[in-house]
Parts: sequence; C-alpha cells; structure tokens
Amino acid sequence: MKHFVILFFIMTTFSFAETEMAEPKPSMENPRKFVFPITEWDRDEINHILGSANNVIKFYGVDNTEVVIVAYSQGIQALLKTRDSKIATRVKSLMAYDVEFIACQNTMTTLDIKKKDLLDGVEVVTAGIVELIERQLRGYIYIRP
Repeated sequence: MKHFVILFFIMTTFSFAETEMAEPKPSMENPRKFVFPITEWDRDEINHILGSANNVIKFYGVDNTEVVIVAYSQGIQALLKTRDSKIATRVKSLMAYDVEFIACQNTMTTLDIKKKDLLDGVEVVTAGIVELIERQLRGYIYIRP
C-alpha cells in the first residue's frame, strides 16, 4: 500500500497540463500558419526542423495548419535530389501533408544549383530571407527550433 501511495503522489505531482488554445481556435478557415528556415547543412538540425514541422501538424491537425519551410544558404542542400535520401524521404512525406518547401534563387545562383536539381514540388523564390519576411507580414509565425 505504501508503494501505491508513493506512486500516486509521483504521478499526480508530475502530470502535465494540456496546452490551452488561443482564440480564435485553429480551423480550416483560420489555420495556424508557421514558417521554418533551413539555413545550414547540418543533418541533425534539418531533421529537428522537419520533426518540429511534423509535430506541429500532428498537434493542430493537417487541415488546421499551413506550414512553410524556406531553405537558403547551405540549408538548400536539404532540398537537393541527390544529397541525402533519408532527408529527401522526410521532405516528400511532409509535402504529402501540403507543407510548402521553398528554395532561394539567390542561393541557387551562388551555388550553381539548377531547378532540376531540386526535389520535385519545391518552389523557388528570388530571395529566401525576403520570403521569410513577407510570410511573417502575412501572419505566419517564424519558428526557429
């Protein structure tokens, strides 16, 4: 009995509260909008960003989110067809949930990357950093995990 009381105390002491949703609650008409940057070629960091995007979608629901990932500088390598097959698989999986992946044309020019080198479905904008700014001005929340 003593062990049961201790276990009950531990469980109630360390229980977690649910996240309280801000108003208006996320919905198809009012989705939560997030933009994530990928700026470095670091597999751990890229996987962390992709995992964070996935967690946001799982929490709010695919119909209640708009997620955009903008890759520039060395991070653009995450969107190359031939760079890393495991990352490419994760990117394609997130695309199936309507996550937008955007590559920076300025970076592509600097690194001599062609549109055909990118994974299918990746959009290209003139400047990745400007895309981040414009998305934030349109109500997207900037997330840097």
